[in-house]
Amino acid sequence: MTDVMEVVVMEQPDDSVGAAAELVQVMIVDDQAPFRDAARAVITRVPGFELAAEATTGEEAVEIVEHLRPSVVLMDINMGVMNGIEATRIITARYPDTFVVLVSTYTEDDLPAGARTCGAAAYVNKDELSPKVVGRLWETGGDPAWRANPAG
Repeated sequence: MTDVMEVVVMEQPDDSVGAAAELVQVMIVDDQAPFRDAARAVITRVPGFELAAEATTGEEAVEIVEHLRPSVVLMDINMGVMNGIEATRIITARYPDTFVVLVSTYTEDDLPAGARTCGAAAYVNKDELSPKVVGRLWETGGDPAWRANPAG
């Protein structure tokens, strides 16, 4: 049995090359297709944002960031061998300008160890992910309360 890696990279139409440079490139990382669908719908409604890629594992996320260098990564916490916390730690260490937002169903009080110290700019509960929240986090450079309280 072989593992199948699902990687989706969005292609730009030839006539959008100049416009694409101005858009915020976003990657969605989640092992659940329904959430990727929902997150894709959110991103398409954020003015100035564009979906660049999707991945289903932390390993895929690290590999895709190396090649595409998206500005924003929406990263699920619970996934396969390399979870979102470890993938975020690697991505933000290698590419500190990458803006990672952890997403999951945890309450902030129940987040796993390392979530606040992995380099993510913010945490958003999946039920609260919206165009307004994503846009606000990007505009403000993350959640100041999240970064001010690394111990939780």
